[in-house]
Amino acid sequence: KKKKKLENLGIALEIDGLEKKLSRRRDLEAVNSRLYGAELGSEARRSLEKEKSSLMNKASDYEKELQLLRQENRKNMLLSVAIFLLRTLIDGYWTL
Repeated sequence: KKKKKLENLGIALEIDGLEKKLSRRRDLEAVNSRLYGAELGSEARRSLEKEKSSLMNKASDYEKELQLLRQENRKNMLLSVAIFLLRTLIDGYWTL
């Protein structure tokens, strides 16, 4: 039972970590402002567009992973509730 709690806590911590990573959109905003704020040479523009693409891909990957972790967390919660209800029914039956 302790292992399951630690696993659930691990999922919650992973979710928090990914949400923090996704909230750091300053990097993408900085790249956008440099990309559109100044006149750049073709090489500099290409480099910034590559960096922007990389940041957007990372954010997309984080969002997908976050969605999977949330699904896992919901599944674990439902399993815990089902076990609790089953345990309550069994305890109720034995006390009759």
